[in-house]
Amino acid sequence: MARLIDPKCKQCRRAAEKLFLKGERCYLPKCAMNKRPYPPGMTGKNTRRGGLSEYGRQLLQKQKIKKTYGVFEKQLKKYFKDAQAKKGDARENLMCRFETRLDNVVFRLGWAKSRAAARQLVNHGHVMINGKRVSIPSYQVRKGEAISLTDKTNKSKLTEGLLASLKKFQAPTWLAQEPEKLEAKVLGEPTGEDLGDISSIGLIVEFYSR
Repeated sequence: MARLIDPKCKQCRRAAEKLFLKGERCYLPKCAMNKRPYPPGMTGKNTRRGGLSEYGRQLLQKQKIKKTYGVFEKQLKKYFKDAQAKKGDARENLMCRFETRLDNVVFRLGWAKSRAAARQLVNHGHVMINGKRVSIPSYQVRKGEAISLTDKTNKSKLTEGLLASLKKFQAPTWLAQEPEKLEAKVLGEPTGEDLGDISSIGLIVEFYSR
């Protein structure tokens, strides 16, 4: 199975912004983007950030979204085709595809500190949909589905202290989380407000529409 193996901090530095790939570390002063806010490599400090062409801006945004959600080119192309074929704003449709991935949902629920950690939880069979194990991170959750962790996982060290931390955690409005146990329900698809500013996603739509 293919994997993204580039060091996470270098991915952020190459993208010229924090992609929050390492969870809590990204919020600390020791984050690499705070210490070295320039591209990696011997000539990193001398690299010019401005003056990108339109194609360069589109390509940069495409790389950012791939690294943020941990997807590859083939997956991204498929998501774009599905988003374009669906009625409505192609940008919202595309972001909805990313947000409803199972690994992203586990991250949004606060059950993992990063999407990479959430992906690992799913890959190792710790997550269930409607009582059945699902080990595919790209699985698209649907309205009405119940998400939970296996009984064995709930009793393991993986979830120690997790319930306490979730008391201060606010899940997205399209996900309903049980406050006293690690269970949640999908209320629907994320709306425009849940997706936030999607103007930059237009660059990806333009890239594939050429």
